[in-house]
Amino acid sequence: MSAIITDQLRILNAKNFISFAKDPNNSLYSFIGLPNPTDYSSTWNINPLAPKDSFEQETDIWDSIISLKKILPDGIRQVIRRNTWASGTTYDMYRHDISRTNVSKPSNATSLYSSNYYIINSDFRVYICLQNGTNPENPNGKPSLDEPLFTDIEPRSAGESGDGYIWKYLYTVKPSDLIKFDTLNFIPVPDDWETNFIDAPVRDNAFGSGQLKIVTIKNRGSGLGTSNVVYKNVPIVGDGEDGTATITINNNSQVESIVVSNGGSEYTFARVDLDSVDFPLGITSPEFDVIIPPKNGHGADIYRELGANNVLLYSRIENNDVDFVVGNEIARVGIIINPNEYGSDTAIISAFQASALYALRLTGIGYSSTSFENDSFITQTIGTGVTAVGRVVAYDQTTGVLKYWQDKTLAGFNTDGTKSSSSTYGIKLNRFTTTLESGGSLVINGGSINLSIDNTFSGVTTSINNITYNLGQLFTNGISEPEVKKYSGEIIYVDNRPSILRSKSQKEDIKVILQFWFTRIYKPCHKKLI
Repeated sequence: MSAIITDQLRILNAKNFISFAKDPNNSLYSFIGLPNPTDYSSTWNINPLAPKDSFEQETDIWDSIISLKKILPDGIRQVIRRNTWASGTTYDMYRHDISRTNVSKPSNATSLYSSNYYIINSDFRVYICLQNGTNPENPNGKPSLDEPLFTDIEPRSAGESGDGYIWKYLYTVKPSDLIKFDTLNFIPVPDDWETNFIDAPVRDNAFGSGQLKIVTIKNRGSGLGTSNVVYKNVPIVGDGEDGTATITINNNSQVESIVVSNGGSEYTFARVDLDSVDFPLGITSPEFDVIIPPKNGHGADIYRELGANNVLLYSRIENNDVDFVVGNEIARVGIIINPNEYGSDTAIISAFQASALYALRLTGIGYSSTSFENDSFITQTIGTGVTAVGRVVAYDQTTGVLKYWQDKTLAGFNTDGTKSSSSTYGIKLNRFTTTLESGGSLVINGGSINLSIDNTFSGVTTSINNITYNLGQLFTNGISEPEVKKYSGEIIYVDNRPSILRSKSQKEDIKVILQFWFTRIYKPCHKKLI
């Protein structure tokens, strides 16, 4: 038994994902994390480890998340492969019948969506190629010489070179969309194509199903009666109505050209009917291919016509985003759906950004000059023989805020999940606290100077020398929990990458492409960090 999952299901999955993502009841977040990649592999920055799709890996990813940034509805868009017009390139043409047994020319693609049948020009206008110069002498088409620049809604040639190309203008990528959704490999398609006002002229020009635009010549025939004759209103017959063509005979009594004079309507198959007009039989009869347009016509459904089965998710990390620490490296980017607020099993976080780190407000002589080495260990004796331990992400000498993370490697496990042969601080992971057991202390060890948790401080801002500082997360008695509940929601995308060191002058544009294959998100293929 043979079966196939069609491209239309993939496009539908992309649309459904966008509907889900834009639903106000849902929240999507990009995240950055993994400040200690070389603990996992000494050659990480040359060859990052491939992510694993397991529950154990999911918790490990959560433990090393630094912060999250909300992906807003205007940062979600369907995208298609980028095909930039270049002079001298032979493009495929739109055909309704491309398959593994009838490949596209010249690319030999086995499906329409994998062929190069549309382009984006230097002005960021997108066109579909309806005719690539295909004729009996050039069955694979000809090089394109004239860059299409027009915005006429009817298909036409792009210049005077005679390259034989017919282009159909579809849309122009807006400048604001270029910033968010343009990449080296993908370009966006317009949002809400079915209803948006800007693209209405193209959409309305589609008219309806089965309006013909192109007929190609497979065989010019020979001995077709009188030379240099034009035959008008030649019927195009099939299951549609009213289609006609104009056929020109050249000086050699062969077909020179055929042009659709009336596209008719409702065609799903068609042929040129030479028998019903006074067309000469000739020595050999000409042969034609009638190209059937997509459902409802060219431009009616841009997502179906261009195969928009990819979704791009965009978010930007600004250099003043307090939850996104600087001075440490990150080596992982990902996407989480519907994480919960800290302390809740039901409330989905909705903040514009959130910290996934624990934090301590420290005090003591020399706190403004104390240093903590990135990824180094900090400890607190919370009772006799009981120690809390964490790893440093960042320390702010101005505010005295120390941000850190804890994971299984601090409690007797290796980074790969196997048990360690020894554990310096025991096999129970203890949290830092101001509620001490007998023999406990507020002192934090691990910095160049030992400081103490400021258990008199609560709040999200602090004033120092008459300047108010936003700490980014709420402190209670000198301790702050993450703003997001760890291990909540669903991690749907993970990209392990060579580490980058974040600086105060740095911004990151995170662009994640989700390609929809079969019935699930299968292959992330692009992410851009600036």
